[in-house]
Amino acid sequence: MPENSTTDINESIMERLENVSDDTKVEIADNQSDDEFEKLLSSFIASEKSDVVDIKEDPKAPPSRRIPAPLSTKENIQNEPSAPSALGTDEEELAQAYQNMIDSITAISEAQQIEMPHLTFDSSKLSPNYKPSLGRQIVQDTLLCWDLMFAAFPEKLSTINPNATDEQFLNFAEGLSDQNLQLAIISYVEILIDIENCEISYEERRLKAQRKRIERALYEEYQRRRERKLKFIEAIAQKDFPIDAERLINNYFKTATKDPKAAFEVLTTNPAVYAPIQNEKIKPKLFGLIKVTPEDGIKENHRIGAFLKKLRV
Repeated sequence: MPENSTTDINESIMERLENVSDDTKVEIADNQSDDEFEKLLSSFIASEKSDVVDIKEDPKAPPSRRIPAPLSTKENIQNEPSAPSALGTDEEELAQAYQNMIDSITAISEAQQIEMPHLTFDSSKLSPNYKPSLGRQIVQDTLLCWDLMFAAFPEKLSTINPNATDEQFLNFAEGLSDQNLQLAIISYVEILIDIENCEISYEERRLKAQRKRIERALYEEYQRRRERKLKFIEAIAQKDFPIDAERLINNYFKTATKDPKAAFEVLTTNPAVYAPIQNEKIKPKLFGLIKVTPEDGIKENHRIGAFLKKLRV
């Protein structure tokens, strides 16, 4: 029984991914379901395709980022020309790292006569974009691969530290004589790095899509409020009340954003708070023989409030 096992590796991977989640994710209150948000995010990414810039491989990249193909009895497959990828850069690197590990594990399985585990992840699922649920699938497959590696090389892997850094894993791999095991461990490191990159990219896309949705909702709400204002103003103007209808409604809507109930109470009981009664526009009684008094302004104020209380727009 080796000193370390896949249980230790499992705990290490889960802890690492939880840390990535805590560092990159920003929670936003939202009533949308996960399915609705995935549709929104996919639509957003499709609209952003024209803004994507192709990134060429950096020739100065560390050797660990350029993994050679593992030894396998199916070498002719490695030489087949690959079809153009529909994946983004981060997703493509993750798919390649995963495939490198599976190829290495397949070669170990054939050489050691150990049955391959049942793996569930398919790189086509990464299109149109990475999702955290896919990362969990890849992790589960990776753990199954570690089971096979421990079964094939119990002594070599007995001293490995499951909580080692990426650099320590790579240094450990360099000291191995079996090239397939070496490449499997290097690919494992690649997978963790690429999952982190995909998580960060996913969160950036999520926040951009969320921000666009919020901006659209705010604009639609602004349009609705504007239309309601105009209806209020037109209804008051048609009655020819002695008050500045536009000023009245604009001031009401400003205060209504903070306390709608209290603002409506003031609007319907004392509208003069929002705009003064224009006494000069009140028609004198008896053909102008009786002048307008402050009491007339109070009556108009009540009349306007009663009208607004019954108004439905």
